[in-house]
Amino acid sequence: MDLNAIQQALREEQLDGWLFFDHHRRDPLAYRILGLPEGGTVSRRWYYLIPAEGEPRALVHRIESSVLDSLPGQMIIYSSWSSQIEGLASLLAGCRTVAMQYSARCAVPYISMVDAGTVELVGSLGVGIRSSQNLVQIFEARWSDRQLEMHMEAGRRVDDILRRAFDHIRERLVRGYALDEWSVAQFVRRGFAAEGLVTDHGPIVGVNANASNPHYEPSPQNSTQVRPGDCVLIDLWAKLEDPDAVFYDITWTGYCGTTPPGAVQNVFEIVSGARDAAIRRVEQAVEAGHPLHGFEVDDAARAHIREHGFADYFVHRTGHSIGRDVHGSGANMDNLETHDDRRVIAGTCFSVEPGIYLPEFGIRSEVNVYVGDSRAMVTGEIQRKLVLL
Repeated sequence: MDLNAIQQALREEQLDGWLFFDHHRRDPLAYRILGLPEGGTVSRRWYYLIPAEGEPRALVHRIESSVLDSLPGQMIIYSSWSSQIEGLASLLAGCRTVAMQYSARCAVPYISMVDAGTVELVGSLGVGIRSSQNLVQIFEARWSDRQLEMHMEAGRRVDDILRRAFDHIRERLVRGYALDEWSVAQFVRRGFAAEGLVTDHGPIVGVNANASNPHYEPSPQNSTQVRPGDCVLIDLWAKLEDPDAVFYDITWTGYCGTTPPGAVQNVFEIVSGARDAAIRRVEQAVEAGHPLHGFEVDDAARAHIREHGFADYFVHRTGHSIGRDVHGSGANMDNLETHDDRRVIAGTCFSVEPGIYLPEFGIRSEVNVYVGDSRAMVTGEIQRKLVLL
């Protein structure tokens, strides 16, 4: 935990403090940002206030009084529900407005960790609450130089595995061998294991209509054959096997044949055009030093698809934050599922992945975009044309 940096950010946000709260390890953000050790029993509520000025203060239960011992500051002990309220009032003395892992109307669910009752309790003590969403980005979503290096290395390995997966499909088709989605997914997973990569689930391998389900995953019991004339979408994500490693997450689409139908080619060009429009929006804002919000990136991609008449078939946000979890806690590129008004800040990475999902087939094109201090970059290969299989 960088106390000085947190307090500086609180002053810039014009907040009196940042109030962390947890019960049964429900808020992983709190543990990561505060640098608390993993493991151990947390069956009682604890609170930790970092004020904009002065020494932090903690409120912990008597039978778990050591839960925050690794953190600096005064410890207040409580046992009864009434002494908890009294202790919380003492903890918050002098504060008018604090940040908490709260999102108004749950607009940003990745931040909404504090339950409504605790929000009511803090409010009943005369303290206003603002979302910690901007602070979380600074101290949780930004990457170190080492994390960027690990992302780039994971990207090189994942890109190679993707090429080999498409080669595998092509070879099986040419030889007339049977092939289904599940076997391709297993080919990818074996590639991850051989290359020292880990993932939580996936990959997505979808043929034709299955590619129009953005979260489709084949299984041994539910897997479609891959045949000549099919569209094949592969969405794969992985990271190096390191506690601080961050994910690399991409999607490419191929066609099983030498000449894709006009409808397939047309949709691919529209999707890739929307992807490029979103990338340009990011690059231009960062190079000019202009503020940029997540919803504006979504608007750029969605406008391109709308102009071509496919607005009803782009059914998810344009992109998500990427971090230690494949869906990170920074700004999402979203003005559909939520109105994400968080700033896109330096040191963060996110996906750009527009898609068009028709009843017969779906196409998505996904890249990762890293934002530096003065420029933004796509961190891996960009699909410029359909992979012909």
